[in-house]
Order: sequence, then C-alpha cells, then structure tokens
Amino acid sequence: MPSYILAIDQGTTSSRAIVFDQAGVAQGQAQKEFRQHFPADGWVEHDASEIWNDTLAVCRQALRNAHVEADQLAAIGITNQRETTVLWDRRTGEPLARAIVWQDRRTAELCRRLKEDGHEERVRERTGLLLDPYFSATKLAWLLDHVDGARARADAGELAFGTIDCWLLWKLTQGRVHATDATNASRTLLFNIHSQQWDAELLTLFDIPESLLPEVRDSAGRFGASAPELLGAAVPVCGIAGDQQAALVGQACFQPGMVKSTYGTGCFMIINTGEAVVSENRLLTTVAYRLNGVTTYALEGSIFVAGAAIQWLRDGLNLISHASETEALARRVGSAGGVYLVPAFTGLGAPWWDPNARGALLGLTRDTGIAEVVTAGLEAVCYQSRDLLEAMAADCQQRPTTLRVDGGMVVNNWLSQTLADVLGVRVDRPGVTETTALGAAYLAGLGCGLYQSLDDIAGQWLCERAFEPALQESERERRYQGWRAAVKRVCSD
Repeated sequence: MPSYILAIDQGTTSSRAIVFDQAGVAQGQAQKEFRQHFPADGWVEHDASEIWNDTLAVCRQALRNAHVEADQLAAIGITNQRETTVLWDRRTGEPLARAIVWQDRRTAELCRRLKEDGHEERVRERTGLLLDPYFSATKLAWLLDHVDGARARADAGELAFGTIDCWLLWKLTQGRVHATDATNASRTLLFNIHSQQWDAELLTLFDIPESLLPEVRDSAGRFGASAPELLGAAVPVCGIAGDQQAALVGQACFQPGMVKSTYGTGCFMIINTGEAVVSENRLLTTVAYRLNGVTTYALEGSIFVAGAAIQWLRDGLNLISHASETEALARRVGSAGGVYLVPAFTGLGAPWWDPNARGALLGLTRDTGIAEVVTAGLEAVCYQSRDLLEAMAADCQQRPTTLRVDGGMVVNNWLSQTLADVLGVRVDRPGVTETTALGAAYLAGLGCGLYQSLDDIAGQWLCERAFEPALQESERERRYQGWRAAVKRVCSD
C-alpha cells in the first residue's frame, strides 16, 4: 500500500507542499511566495489563478525533492488560509475577480449596519462568529454586487464560491468536485455549526444564492482524485481542514482543554472544548474537526498581524533584511524598554474586534533604536497571545497550564521564551513546527486508512523543547498593563 502523503499548505503569503511518510517525517518540500495586492486602504487581494499555478508547481517540486512518484502517494491533504473568498465561472474554471483575503476590511461598513440592525446575536448563535469583515459572507456579497454581471450569473447557477481549499479541490479534480469541509464552512458566516448545514436565513440575510455553495463534508474522507496528468497519477484527496484546525490536529490536541497557537502571518490560538462553548469574551466558537459525522468544537482567538509585523519591519521600514535577524537584536537589548508596537494594520482581532483601529508605535525616546523597535514587534505577538489566553481562561473557567506552539516564528528561541514569560505558562515546541501541513497529512491519512484513529496520531507527537516562565510576576504584569494601555490608544471607540 502506498505510504506517503502529499500535504498542500496554502497560506496567506506562500504556497507550500510537503511529502510526509507514515511516521509524520517530511521527506521533501517546496515553497513559493506569491504577490499581495493592496488596491485601497484596508483592502487585501490575491490572484486565485496564481495561487493554483504555484500550488501545482510546489506539489511537483516537493515530489521531486522527496524522490517520490505520484503513484507512491496514498493521499493528498489540503490545508488553507481560511475565509479568503474566491468566485469563479463553473464552465471555464476562471475567477471573476481577485480573491478577497481574510485580512481585507472593505466590508466593515456593511458589518456595522448589520450590527446596528440587531443581527449579530442571531448570527453568533448559529455560526459561533461575530459580524466582522474577517469572514467570507460579506466578502462574497461584495463580489456579487461589484463585479459586473456577477449577481445575475450567480442567480442563474453559472458561478461557484469557495474558500481556498474548495478552489484547489476544484482545480485538482478539474471541476468534478465542488466541496469543502466543516472547518472551512464554519468560517463563512453562512454555516450553522449546530445543525452542520448551510443556513437558509443567513443566506437570505447576506443575499447569497445557495447554488453558489459547495457541499460540506467531514474533514477526513474521500473528496475525489486529482486529474492524472497534473502529478503523474490520480491521487485521492482524503483530508481537508482550515489551517488553524489542521494545526490543532498536527499538535494532537484531541482532549478538551488542550491549547495550541500558530505563529505565521497572523496568530491563531485554539482550545479544544469538545462540545460547543459560547464565549462571553468575544472569542469564536468554531468547528475543530468533523470525523465520521461527529463534530468536535473549539474556541478560537484570531490575531490578524503576527509574522506580518516582522515582514513590515523588513519590507516597509527596511530595519532588517531577514526575519532571522530578529532574535539576535532582541537578545542584545533584552526587552523593548517600554516601546510598544500595536500592529493594527488591518484592524484588531480578538478580543477587541475593532476593524477601524490602526497601528501605532508608542513609548519612543531618544534612546530608541532599531533593536528596540524590532523587539517591540516580537513582544507584540506575545502580548496579543496573552489577550487570547486570558479570554480563554475566563470562558473555560480554567487557566491552561501549557501551550503547544508552531509556525515559522517559533523557531526563534527568544520569542518562545518570551511567550512563556508573558503568558506565565509553559510553552511546548514540537519536533515538527510545520504542524499545519502535518495536520493536513494526518487527516488525509485518516481518510485513506493509513491511520486507524486519533490515538495513532497522538502517539507520534514529540516535544522538541519546553520553555518555562522565568519572569517575575510583578514585571510580567507591569509590561502587560503597558500593552493594554497602548492598545486603548489605537482603538476607534
């Protein structure tokens, strides 16, 4: 039986493919950054065709790098940037416009009007989400209303909507399959997470024709097969999950109370709650995964800018030439010395949910230099994580004692230690930090029978290094209160 899995990890700034063996060890990978489009203030777009072409290219390259042929693959797993919205022609498979990215804030006014009209509580009860431009529904409505002829063509059944997973599945199967999984569906504002169905009342509220929508399936199972000419053989797609849910699986957080946080372009912290928990602290209730028709739920906090702040320091301010330089700079100064960078470049996510907030650099003195500003960028990630952890502790009435971390940023030992110091909990870094792709591989392995249960996956998780809090409690609180004061300075209310 073929024992390799090809994991597609389509992220916000790059497309990646990794070939894993059955033990969860990467055998070969490839990655390619793609262009970000910023046509107006708060607008962020991607070229969906570029994403597809890059994804196919990195899949082929990863197979070559792993010295694995397509017929040696047991399955393909897909994980993706969530909420990003693609609208395409069912006949040609061509997008009608650039994809609207999850970071995009152009529909803030529409969300505000819907809130004022009293719709948020009904939306929250059904979807677990808040009325925010972050999610897909208002992005899709915007496309239907602003792309010439789109609404009429949608009403005629000529168009298809999907998040990036759905778009890639459509392209891999050459239009034979229009489907998504429950985790991605749960991020659209259109899916009832309790009934596990598209919600007719919400479709009416956002004026979305049901004919646009994909079929919603379990996160593991057969979704279809790639066209043979794409990779050299037909390979079944057997696992799909949004990136943060995939990371939860990759971190083997299968028991209620287990928490993981992923540090990439943004930062996303999820706690497995088992059953659906309603947040009183503006966190999101979301689908963690759905297996064999059984839904497991989670609470999630989303930070819009984490690694993107370091990218801005590199590309926008030219303070560094590579992200790897940040650790040495932070070690040199030890802390930002009272400087706070609030990276609200596209508003603030949980628990603030302020789309109109904008970034600020506060606490500057004549002694402030590049090292302090860069360190403030790293510390901002830790402070935002503390915001989320405090909200989760309040909702679950129990403070987590351990945080499992992953993503490109946590290879920085200074950042990982500072996370432990700011949060006051142990931080565990796994042997495989690219757990988003690993989670997609695990789901695909479950879907094709390579793994028999979640216990098989949990047995493979290994801690590479644990970081224990080393900062005095009084200093931890002093710094955090400084952060809270800085955030209040940028909030629009």
